[in-house]
Amino acid sequence: MEIDFVVTWVDMDDPKWKADFAKHSGKIDNLKNEMTEARFRDHGLLRYWFRGLEKFAPWVRKVHFVTCGQKPEWLNIDHPKLQLVNHSDYIPSQYLPVFNSTLIESYIHRIPDLAEHFVYFNDDFFIINHLTQERFFTNGLPNDIAAFRHNSGIGLWSKTLKNNIRLINERFDKREVLSRDHDKWFHPSYGKRSRLTRLLQPYGKFITLITPHNAQPFLKSTFNEVWDYAGEHLTAVSVNRFRNTSDYTPELFRTWQICRSNFNPYNTYSDTKMFPLILKSKQAIKAIEEQRYKLICLNDNGHIRNYNAVMEQLNKAFQTILPEKSNFEL
Repeated sequence: MEIDFVVTWVDMDDPKWKADFAKHSGKIDNLKNEMTEARFRDHGLLRYWFRGLEKFAPWVRKVHFVTCGQKPEWLNIDHPKLQLVNHSDYIPSQYLPVFNSTLIESYIHRIPDLAEHFVYFNDDFFIINHLTQERFFTNGLPNDIAAFRHNSGIGLWSKTLKNNIRLINERFDKREVLSRDHDKWFHPSYGKRSRLTRLLQPYGKFITLITPHNAQPFLKSTFNEVWDYAGEHLTAVSVNRFRNTSDYTPELFRTWQICRSNFNPYNTYSDTKMFPLILKSKQAIKAIEEQRYKLICLNDNGHIRNYNAVMEQLNKAFQTILPEKSNFEL
């Protein structure tokens, strides 16, 4: 099976990016979630993403490195597996420049030469232990967890998840889906994470699914299906250069994939972990050093105390497991 990785990155210190950002928004505002510095700053850890890929997932066919035309100075752009992807290569020009990650992700299926089977990464998702292709896909289908979670609907992100579910309920009949795929939705590997699903089994509508914040396997054909069905809605919100409560998120495509039965039951949380650095930077550092998981997310919400010191400690932790330069580095 040919599997691609897609990773998005931005350098907020780039003068052109700064000029475009200022033209369309004005300034970074750490009081607004969609405009906070954490949305755009680079932690200097990207090289470890490539080192982890080369050491722990050498089977990847191609890496699509998505930016607005930027690249780190150390990146070896001649690596045979690397494809630099500019937003202008796959997002319609009338929506550029864009600073809204949900828009950047919604058009991802249009990346040139993208494989049918691909895994999407944010640049704060890291591979820290050995992965096989079967971690992401089994018998040609993505591995994923199908379970409900509470969504308060408060805050921008929660509201966009509600937008997704409205479309899902319009397209799919929950009772029919759960009846057809009962063993997938109530797989024993989910453990206590299926508790709410069981509780709400009689309820006639889908609610927000559990959203593992980590590397996500997709079928490119899923994106084509969603766009065929909901293209008018997705096009309408494409004008949102910054995150907006009217957006749809990648969870729409993931939930659609699950409702179409295009997945294998897998408890994603068994080998992945998201660390909010404002609270758990020490735990994150230890997890890297001990390689406790296969995949981790180092989540930055913009309010990390002693930011520089934390980044230095994370860098040292990565050095303990990935000390050698990869072929993706000059």
